[in-house]
Amino acid sequence: MKKILIKNAILVNENKVYESDVLLKDDRIERIDRDITEASAEVLDVNGKYLMPGIIDDQVHFREPGLTHKGDIASESRAAVAGGITSFMEQPNTNPQTVTIEKLEEKFAMAAKSAFANHSFLFGGTNDNLEEIKRLDKKACSGVKLFLGSSTGNMLVDNEEVIEKIFSSTEMVISAHCEDEGTIRANLAKYKEKYGDDIPVKFHPLIRSEEACYLSSSKAIALAEKTGARLHVFHLSTGKETSLFRNDIPLKDKKITAEVCIHHLWFADEDYDEKGTLIKWNPAVKTAQDRSRLWEALLDDRLDVIATDHAPHLLQEKENVYTKAPSGGPLVQHALPAMLDKYHEGVISLEKIIEKMCHNPSILFDIENRGYLREGYYADLVVADLDNPWKVEKSNIAYKCGWSPFEGHTFGSKITHTFVNGHMAYANGKFSPETHGRRLTFNR
Repeated sequence: MKKILIKNAILVNENKVYESDVLLKDDRIERIDRDITEASAEVLDVNGKYLMPGIIDDQVHFREPGLTHKGDIASESRAAVAGGITSFMEQPNTNPQTVTIEKLEEKFAMAAKSAFANHSFLFGGTNDNLEEIKRLDKKACSGVKLFLGSSTGNMLVDNEEVIEKIFSSTEMVISAHCEDEGTIRANLAKYKEKYGDDIPVKFHPLIRSEEACYLSSSKAIALAEKTGARLHVFHLSTGKETSLFRNDIPLKDKKITAEVCIHHLWFADEDYDEKGTLIKWNPAVKTAQDRSRLWEALLDDRLDVIATDHAPHLLQEKENVYTKAPSGGPLVQHALPAMLDKYHEGVISLEKIIEKMCHNPSILFDIENRGYLREGYYADLVVADLDNPWKVEKSNIAYKCGWSPFEGHTFGSKITHTFVNGHMAYANGKFSPETHGRRLTFNR
């Protein structure tokens, strides 16, 4: 039996900010109280730093198997805990793709050996694996992923009859990448005719346009309403799409939900001149007005979750001409510091950050005993020093790919400690050599 007593913390949890101690026993939170004394416990005095639930990231690409030159479960989960992320949900567009139950279980076996954070994997829907989706145990993974528009990994699902059958055949959360393939192809052909392969990256949001996003997401929502499916729309990028979602009922009662990612809340199209293909994502970073409307919808609860869509590529891959430069970038290490900067700017409260990055993913995916600071819950915790500026440099980047779109930026807050299942996985820049991540379980 191991006990750790965290003293003199400022807790951010369930819409409150307050001083408290927290006692951990083995992998759980045993007690939360103002002044705890426990002679047998190892004491960590955080001296007024902020203690939050560990972040739950519902969308990452950790590249294993098959693409491990970009990243792997071990390297990227280490980077995640350095950023206060204690649980992740990884996407199916690896090599081979996670489109059979056998491949899904192989991924879980890999993660059991190498994941520094808790984990689940989404099962990929295709035009021809409906029977596998029907066989899925709803407790086996976090849900089904559909690419309703092309993206890295070539998992486009474009057979509308199949899509409707998938929507009608599963009670699990269907997470969707929504961009209309026909619109994108037509736009790309127009720019290729003018520029060849070396299209200026500033045109990326015009190729993967507002129209492409809205057409696909509105169609998916209409189908979810028709079939009663549980739909979660990933990485909203346009202001126009925010009108499709509602905030007049609690999250637990919503059948249709939405996520917004760090890069769409941080960057805008004027940043392409400086960052180039380093901020080339699908869907694209769009206008400052889109960014502003995404923030508005996040803060008024039309958008439910903040995630990363962490998707590392090698720098030499990203530095290719437009048509050959892959979309995606690494974000897990810097997501919470980025949101804490927005807190310092007065854009978002600490309580709202924790709601969108911890509580809501737990509610949305019915995760068992995680996402909150509660007695009896798993001890997934993050300690943040909100007055400790640090600059992102090559020397402190933990991603296997070795770069970050935030390179050169000075964050105002630093993650000092991360606990995973009661184990100190990260402390003051140093990682535990042991892995303590576990397979996520669900209340379904």
